Amino acid sequence: MKWVPKNFGRLAEALLEHLYLVLSSVGIALVISLIVGIWAARRPRTFGAIVIVTGVLFAVPSLALFALLIPVLGIGAAPAITGLAAYSLMILIRNIGLGFQAIPRDVLDAANGMGYGTPRRIWEIELPLAVPFVVGGIRIAIVTVIGIATVAAYINAGGLGVIIFEGIDQRFPEKILAGGLLTSALALFADYLFASLEKYLRRRNGRQAA
Repeated sequence: MKWVPKNFGRLAEALLEHLYLVLSSVGIALVISLIVGIWAARRPRTFGAIVIVTGVLFAVPSLALFALLIPVLGIGAAPAITGLAAYSLMILIRNIGLGFQAIPRDVLDAANGMGYGTPRRIWEIELPLAVPFVVGGIRIAIVTVIGIATVAAYINAGGLGVIIFEGIDQRFPEKILAGGLLTSALALFADYLFASLEKYLRRRNGRQAA
């Protein structure tokens, strides 16, 4: 392992670029998904149709989706973030919708009986109860996007994929290993972090319900 000790700075830069792609795309998708998911949760047919449409987007190969976006957005981070956000939509909308659908009807009736308007009921009652589902969706979306984001190196978006593809082109196993292990470590860390948060929120909600 001679290349890695001499290139910590470059690996750190690639890691930060990768984090930027992941957090930006999932953040954009989360805002959209909260609006769409909350609205569609009480409309089962609409919710099902939205999940199907976003599922079709999720099924499109990442390189093909990035290529389709290049004529509109050019190359670089913009098409990568847009494509990664599209991949996150199905996961987030589904989890957010299921979270709001899982709220007992008697809780909603009690809130309505106490004079809660829709915005206040969503913010103070429904969203806190659905938060574990939301966090679960964020966990799955982030772990998924961390892997897909490596392909974004093909369209000059940066990230750890650059190191991996350089290693492939140069037949340099150490670069492939370094980029792959960093990507895996990032995904495992994110999964552990959000899984722990999700478990804590579920326990807290359970205690509050009791």
